Amino acid sequence: MLGLIGSLRMGARSLAAQRQGVEVAGHNLANVNNTAYARQRVAIQSTTSGDGINGPVGSGAEVTAIRQIRDQILDGQVVTEGGVTGSLESQQRALRMAQSLLGQSIDRGNSGASGASAADGVGGGQQLAAGLTDFFNAFASLAAQPASIPEREITLRKAVALAAQFPALDTRLAGLSTQLDESLDTDLSSANALLADIARLNGQISRTEAVSGGSANDLRDQRQAKLESLSGLVGFDAVEASDGSLGIVVGGVPLVVADVRAKTLEGFTATDGRRLVRASGTTDPLAITSGRVHGTMDSRDGAVKDLRDGINELAATLIDEVNAIHTTGLALDGTTGRAFFLGSSAADIRVNQALLDDPTTLQAAGAPPPGGSFARGDNRTALALSKLGNEAIPDLGGQTFGGAYNRTVGRLGEELSSVNQRLADQKVVADLLKGQRDSVTGVSIDEEMADLTRFQRGYQASAKIITTIDEMLETTLGLKR
Repeated sequence: MLGLIGSLRMGARSLAAQRQGVEVAGHNLANVNNTAYARQRVAIQSTTSGDGINGPVGSGAEVTAIRQIRDQILDGQVVTEGGVTGSLESQQRALRMAQSLLGQSIDRGNSGASGASAADGVGGGQQLAAGLTDFFNAFASLAAQPASIPEREITLRKAVALAAQFPALDTRLAGLSTQLDESLDTDLSSANALLADIARLNGQISRTEAVSGGSANDLRDQRQAKLESLSGLVGFDAVEASDGSLGIVVGGVPLVVADVRAKTLEGFTATDGRRLVRASGTTDPLAITSGRVHGTMDSRDGAVKDLRDGINELAATLIDEVNAIHTTGLALDGTTGRAFFLGSSAADIRVNQALLDDPTTLQAAGAPPPGGSFARGDNRTALALSKLGNEAIPDLGGQTFGGAYNRTVGRLGEELSSVNQRLADQKVVADLLKGQRDSVTGVSIDEEMADLTRFQRGYQASAKIITTIDEMLETTLGLKR
């Protein structure tokens, strides 16, 4: 039997329970615009019943826990999809930068964009395409007047302009690779900082929950936000321990164990030039499958490298094919054997300085037939060089020079278009997941205001119980007077 004193205790417990309900509702309302916050609810249950004359008598209620409203499955999906989104965004950024260096719109899914830059040829790519056409057309004009010094000078100027485009574009693409390296290092630094934050929060959560016996909800909110930020940088697996801490594993290597950041992430360059990531103190590369780090490495050593390799292959083949024809031709004085281009790739292609110093040494004529004599008006070599621009070149996969360049650029355009479409689809999925999670964990002002009013009325009723019991006690004590 409770008695009056027991009933007072019951009223006090009720006051405490309703007060905590008001506090939790107020905490929820205070965090209504905190995107990392999951709403909380007080768990109230009846206290142990006492023995009464007519059976067990209730002794009121008390708060047993303050619970977060979270869906671990949705949280895990948001983390996973965040990694995919981060990778695609990083790829899109890298490919768009490569597109801008080419100076023309190559995004098949957005062909109307960048029209001004395409006209200007800002990055050199469109100038390169036009330069190839001008170069071979110049030889066609020279073939009409093979002995003309002005025509020879014009041809050489076109060749110099074309040769200048290759190293300029190669330098820009090399610079893009360097920028991607710097972006990778920045993302790894950010990931390491997040790993340290997660380890610190692990320690705070474990200690808080061990002392209080409850859930460190706000600290867990902070850790979840860190996990989502980390997933945007690098994919990982999370393993929860019995003390509430989360272990972080990347590529099979534990990076966070309890409250310790066991290892850090570091980038390195492999012998084949690829950029890879490993854990500190190890030599084997980690398998990074998502996040901005994955997207950056995938673009740098994939589409961007393929573009640069394609430009280098085009330059090397141009050097070989033009020289193969030019070295057999004859200059105005009948001499032969001079290379037209020097160098071996896009980085060092250049016109033979001897030809620039003396245009008469440009070998536009063909070798005379056996027993024949050299003719200054012979144009066979110049004509062969002009036709070279429309010939299928075996070393270029049976493409013309212009076709090979368009194929190289087209591959980048197809990749960018694919990434754009995948990213658009991915954002729909990510937004849908976040919307579903917000419907579960998000704070509703209307619901919290209703709870606030409900707990306030409960508090007032509990206070009325205490007042009534107090009056009953006073009446009981008055009986002794």
